[in-house]
Amino acid sequence: INEDDFLTTDAEAESVVYGIYDLMAWNYNRPWNSAFFIKVLPGDIANAGSTIGDQPAFQQIDDFTHVADNPAIAGVWEGYYKTIGLANVLIEKLEISNLATKDKFIAEAKFLRAFSYLELVTMFGDVPLRISTPLSIDDFALARSPKSEVYKQIEDDLTVAISGLPLRSAVAQPFRISKEAAQAFLGKTYLFQKKYDLASIEFGKVILSKAFDLEPNFKDIWSSSTEHGIESLLELSFVSTEKYDWGNFPWGGRPESNIHAQLMGPRGDGVFDVAAIGITNGWGFNIPTSKIGNAFIAAGDVVRKKATLISEADLIAAGGNVTPPASGIHDYEGFVRLKYATNAADTDGPINELNYGINWRLLRYADVLLMAAEAYHKNNEDGKAQIELNKVRLRAGLADVTATGDALFTAIVKERQLELAFEGQRFWDLVRWGLAESELSSLGYTSKNQVFPIPSNEISRNNLINQ
Repeated sequence: INEDDFLTTDAEAESVVYGIYDLMAWNYNRPWNSAFFIKVLPGDIANAGSTIGDQPAFQQIDDFTHVADNPAIAGVWEGYYKTIGLANVLIEKLEISNLATKDKFIAEAKFLRAFSYLELVTMFGDVPLRISTPLSIDDFALARSPKSEVYKQIEDDLTVAISGLPLRSAVAQPFRISKEAAQAFLGKTYLFQKKYDLASIEFGKVILSKAFDLEPNFKDIWSSSTEHGIESLLELSFVSTEKYDWGNFPWGGRPESNIHAQLMGPRGDGVFDVAAIGITNGWGFNIPTSKIGNAFIAAGDVVRKKATLISEADLIAAGGNVTPPASGIHDYEGFVRLKYATNAADTDGPINELNYGINWRLLRYADVLLMAAEAYHKNNEDGKAQIELNKVRLRAGLADVTATGDALFTAIVKERQLELAFEGQRFWDLVRWGLAESELSSLGYTSKNQVFPIPSNEISRNNLINQ
C-alpha cells in the first residue's frame, strides 16, 4: 500500500483501529508473555504454579526475584509501546488528512494510547512518553518522563476521547470503546493520582448513565454468553474458530484463541482430577494462594467463592481428587482456581487445549462501583461510598456495610480483594494504598518491587532512558 495515499476513507482508518485492538489482544495473549499474567502474579492472590523450573520468568515475578532481563516483563513493555506506536501513526496521519470523519477515529486512537500509558505508568512508574513517531534512529532515544507528565497526557487523551466517542448504545462493534467507558478510565486515572474529587465526578457520570449494570449472577460473568455484556466496559476478544492443532498454532505469532486459559487450567498428568466439577485440565499456572481461599471463607462469601476457586476438600466431596507426586505440587496451597476456568464449552477442537475462546475482561462495572466507593470515601462522602459498595455486596449475598471512616476503607479494600481476585488488580491496589510491604513482605516483596524494572533491552537501545 502506498502510505501517502492511505487513510483517505473510513474503511482504511477503521482497519488501523482494528489493528490497535489486535495489538492489545496480542499483548494480553502473547504466548508466555501476557500482561494478564504479570499483573496477577506479584500479588497475594496467585502463585506461579506448574513445576518449579517451568517458565522461570513467571516464577521470578511470583517470587519477587525478577530483574531487568525478565522476558515476560520485556515482552509486555514491547507490546504496550507497539500499541502506542500504531496509535501515534493513526493520530498523526489523520490530523493532517481531509477525511471528514477523522475526529471519531482520532478519539478512539487517543483512548487506546491512554489505556496503554495507564498500564505502563502503573507497572513501571516513570516511562518514556512517546506521542509522535520517530523519523530516524536518532529520534528514538527518549528519557523517561515523570509520572505526573504521563498522567497529564493520559488525562488529555481521555478528555479528547470522551468528546469524540459514541455512547455505548451507538458503538459500532461491541469490542470497541464507548464514551462512558472512557469516562470510567478517566476516573481511574484520577483515583490512582489521589484526585478523589475529580474521580468521584467521572465515576458518577458513568453510574448515572445507566450504560452498564451488574450481571445478576456472579458466576455468569466469565461465561461466553455474557461476553461484551452489561457488566463489561472493556474486553479483549478471542475465538475458537481457527481450529488450531499442534502443527499450525502460531507460538511465535498472534493466536486468535486464548492460549492463557489453557496455561491456567488445573494441572493434568494425574495430579488434579477435575472432571467431576465440569472443567478440563490445563498446564497448572496461576494457582490460588491459601490466603485468598481463606479470605473468602472468613468473609462468609459463598457466592463468589464458588465462582472463583474450590478447596481440595470440596473438590474431593464433589467427586474429584488431588494426587500429589512424591515431591509435592509446586506452589499448591489447597485450592483450585475456577475464575477463567477451562470449560469445555469455551473451546472447540480439533485440539481443545489450543482453541479456547475466553475473553479477558479488562474493566467491569463492579470495579467501577468499588473505585467510586473509594473515591467517595476519600472525598468525605461515606454515605455515597456505602451505596456503591453495597451494590456489589448485594449480588454476593452479603449484608450491607454501615461502617464509616477507616472501617469503611478497610471494607472497600476487602471487597476489592474478593470481587476482583485473579483479575490483575490486587498487587497494584496494595502498592497505591501503601499496603504492599505489610501484606507481601513475607513473600519476598521489598520497596523496589513496587514497579517493574525497565527492560534491559530497552536500556541498550535507548541511551537516554536512565536520564
